[in-house]
Amino acid sequence: MALVVQKYGGSSVASADKIRNVASRVSRRKDEGNDVVVVVSAMGKTTDELIRLARQMTDQPDEREMDVLLSTGETVSSTLMAMALKSSGHPAVSLSGLQAGIQTDSTHSKARITGVEPSRIQDELSRGNIVIVAGFQGFSPSMDTTTLGRGGSDTTAVALAVGLEADVCEIYTDVEGVLTADPRIVPDARKLTTIGYEEMLELASYGAKVMAARAVELGQVHSMPILVASSSTEAPGTLICNEEASMELRRKVSGIAHDTNVAKITIVGVPDHPGIAKDIFEPLARAAVSVDTIVQNVGQGAVTDITFTVSRTDLVKALSIVEPVSKQIGARSVSSDETLSKVSIVGTGMQNTPGYAAKMFRALADAGINIELISTSEIRITCIISEDGVVDAVRSLHKEFEVEFEQPA
Repeated sequence: MALVVQKYGGSSVASADKIRNVASRVSRRKDEGNDVVVVVSAMGKTTDELIRLARQMTDQPDEREMDVLLSTGETVSSTLMAMALKSSGHPAVSLSGLQAGIQTDSTHSKARITGVEPSRIQDELSRGNIVIVAGFQGFSPSMDTTTLGRGGSDTTAVALAVGLEADVCEIYTDVEGVLTADPRIVPDARKLTTIGYEEMLELASYGAKVMAARAVELGQVHSMPILVASSSTEAPGTLICNEEASMELRRKVSGIAHDTNVAKITIVGVPDHPGIAKDIFEPLARAAVSVDTIVQNVGQGAVTDITFTVSRTDLVKALSIVEPVSKQIGARSVSSDETLSKVSIVGTGMQNTPGYAAKMFRALADAGINIELISTSEIRITCIISEDGVVDAVRSLHKEFEVEFEQPA
């Protein structure tokens, strides 16, 4: 008997009919002799609607109360799923993040999982129940409800799979797997059969929304195989696994990722002396504001300019921190731009192989797209560009690098 952890996203449980469809899929896995744990997201646009309601109460909702509010979306999905399974004759029980033992730190809206205590789940499985867990939520040391941020249900699923020592974690969504680009922009984007954790982590971190980066990272650390597949078809999906197990690693470029949730902050006239970067970025870190690309110009006249990017959703919070800090350190001014996006090429085959940056820059230039910032890793090149150029950028890069997608011999 195998232990399988499945996760179904919001689009997969967006209506009563879709919930019944998922319940039927889950029932089949149980009938095949497996123990099954299912993690669900909130139905459709429920989270957006809850945020809208909160904004009607106040422009700046308290983060603790927001976590309690937003967690109700997943609670609704999990209870409805349990009801659907029971009505089909399959014993099931719904559990909150607290009941499922999802322990987190105390950071509201972006909590990180610190541990999993799976004894309640194990007890329910021993009774023959299918266990339905509300994703995206956990509990802090003070027993407050916390939420895990974007893609939190993915992270819940992988954490439970690790904690329960499951055989596999299956992520079901509205696409058939990990594609070479967003199919809404590139209709002929192709599905990958397998992909290594490192490549998938870069794709997820730089805009591929099929899988949350934190969930991929957790899978990599614990070598938990993750299958990404469609909840509406039986088509085989994409297996995210250890690099040595991936059969397609000879691809030069695995995919094109993009993200429009990008904002840029520039601090002009920063005194150029040791410790100044610490004074700027430590307060941002304490406020749980994640900083991405950082560029510091060569200092002239004992001053320099520092530019960095944050998510657009964090811009207001970041500016509220950076503006007073910039005055304290004697910088001249602070400016921001939230009309940006980023586009990346990712592939392990790029390591130690020259020419990819030049090829990427040429493709963007030919499409008339200006590059504002550049960041790289061993297997990724990312360009910050204007938001209105992201569609042309993704299409141009996918076409430019399509010859690099090699099939296994």
